[in-house]
Amino acid sequence: MASVTGIPERIPAEAEVNGHDRPVEEVGDDEPLLGRRGDASQPEGRPLYYNSIIGTGVVAQVGIILLVASVWASVFLNDLILFSAHPLLNSAGLLFLTQGILILQPTHTATQKHQGTIAHFTLNNLAIDSLIAGLVVIEYNKIAHKGTHFVSAHAILGLITYISLLIQALVGFTAYFVPKLYGGVDQAKSLYKWHRISGYIILVLLLATVAAATQTDYNKDVLDIKLWAALISGGLVLVGVLPRIKKQKLGLGGWKAAISLR
Repeated sequence: MASVTGIPERIPAEAEVNGHDRPVEEVGDDEPLLGRRGDASQPEGRPLYYNSIIGTGVVAQVGIILLVASVWASVFLNDLILFSAHPLLNSAGLLFLTQGILILQPTHTATQKHQGTIAHFTLNNLAIDSLIAGLVVIEYNKIAHKGTHFVSAHAILGLITYISLLIQALVGFTAYFVPKLYGGVDQAKSLYKWHRISGYIILVLLLATVAAATQTDYNKDVLDIKLWAALISGGLVLVGVLPRIKKQKLGLGGWKAAISLR
């Protein structure tokens, strides 16, 4: 049954604990990590792009737009050089990756999940293309100027993130589109939970890499992107993304019920 807000109400169930009947909320696949069922579920008939602002999604959008805008503004307010493409491309990659997560999160029917996965795959491809192009730019620049490689916290975090993202993309693509590589659909689906978990970890790594970039000499001397600005905007992205995680999709479906039974 739906409430006047259009959000489905929780369905109580009865469970006997230590001789007492206590209501236990039913935990569904569309139950977000924080909030109520329906807070982060794509309504039937709504287009995919609507998913990017459902629930706390709008907070994530504010965060990622502020972050990308601060990077691009800082770059274009200075003389453009080859290196300028590095922060532009990497921030664009982070933008695409965030949109890919937000689009897929609220899907819950078979049709929505399929459409969401295609959109997620497309946006992630754009993200990876942008990030790899950003890597090529910085490596070419390092080689041309005989600079040192992967010595700063930003560079080390970036390398870890690049490797993690490539593995993530390869496993995600093959598990969904070529499940026979893992012995069949059921075996491939067993990887989905870990794919989701690693995806959120990679998002945190990307945001940390951006924050670390504010401590590089080039940023301090030229771009002047503030660490506090990167932390606040990155925090908004996480505040918007993390509460929309579906508990059962991470194997946490029984978490709330277990607490209710105590």
